Amino acid sequence: MNEPQRARRWRWLGVLATMIVCVGIFTAAGAAILVINRTEPTAQQINATRKSSALVETMIVRRDNYSPKLSVLGTVLPARDIILGPRISGEVTEISDSFVPGGMVGKGKMLLKIDAADFENQLSIRVSELEQRVASLKIEQGRQSLAKKELKLLESTIDDANRDLVLRGPQIASIRAEVSASKAAVERAQLDLDRATIVAPFDAQIITQSVNVGSQVSPGDELARLVGTNQYWVSAALPVRSLQWVQFPKPSETGSTVILRNSDAWPLGAERIGRVTRMIGTVDDRTRLARVLVEVDDPLGRQTNAPPMILQSLLQVEIEGRAIENVVRLPREYVHGEDTVWVLKDDKLEIRDCQVVFRDAAFAYINEGLDNDDEIVITTLATVAEGVGLKRIADQVKPESEPTIETLSGDEP
Repeated sequence: MNEPQRARRWRWLGVLATMIVCVGIFTAAGAAILVINRTEPTAQQINATRKSSALVETMIVRRDNYSPKLSVLGTVLPARDIILGPRISGEVTEISDSFVPGGMVGKGKMLLKIDAADFENQLSIRVSELEQRVASLKIEQGRQSLAKKELKLLESTIDDANRDLVLRGPQIASIRAEVSASKAAVERAQLDLDRATIVAPFDAQIITQSVNVGSQVSPGDELARLVGTNQYWVSAALPVRSLQWVQFPKPSETGSTVILRNSDAWPLGAERIGRVTRMIGTVDDRTRLARVLVEVDDPLGRQTNAPPMILQSLLQVEIEGRAIENVVRLPREYVHGEDTVWVLKDDKLEIRDCQVVFRDAAFAYINEGLDNDDEIVITTLATVAEGVGLKRIADQVKPESEPTIETLSGDEP
């Protein structure tokens, strides 16, 4: 056997030995896995019962009449808002010191004056014309008196058709018409003169001012924007389903009381009180929310120390709704998924299905599923299952940090 053949033979022998070793390794691994699987210990379920009861805090509930609190946002709007304009043409000759943006003016106070010289002259002319017409009427009445005396002498010769002409009836009627026209002209001239002085139509604040001394103005021009200071509106948006709990004014009832807050602009704890006055009869196209108007008197706090309201600002609006009768009121966190409540009964947990008629920001109002003196579990449980043993920390303890739902009477919480 030559040298090349011997080399090839040894190479094949090496490959064969390697394959044998690999097969042995795989066979040993398979055998080990089989042994492990057959000898693996199996888990056995042990039925254990809890020997101790969980310590819980509880509260006692009662059915009563409660008023929900509807918490929404509202925008401050002016109740009276006008664009002031002149009704005559002329040059502004004088303005009030209060006629500036932010200025306060009372009803009937002068804001500005327009040059009145032309209107004074016009009034003098119209008064002179009236005096002339009145004098003419007196002269004609004297002639009529003379005609009556003459008519007595000629009465048998004057027929009824000419009697009125003899007594100068048409002349008297014509002059009286001229007198009436002159009186109207005087009143119009006086009105134009009065309009030269522009006054505030109501107690107002100046929002914008567009003219100054020397400005030429005419009907249709904008002088200023005024908003009333006696009352503001707050436009509040709330879901349509909540409208049934809002009390709107009736002849014998006032609207729901509203508490307004502005945490950004007002001091801590400051509030304003308003009343629901009406509902705007449409829903917003985008949000599909209904809008109600809340009236607030003295919005700028000029008569009291109440914080002033700012137009177009956002306020936190809390509407006190009409009372929901014969319900249990629970803090929302004590009503669990699918409207269930944990009740302690006979030292065991009872998961009670309830019907929630309404929810506000803090409470759920339950009309079915709970009765007077039911004991509600207010502690978070690690194990929630029907019949789990419970033990109260103290009988009917109501933690000070948690709101209680017991009331003495009526709508007061």
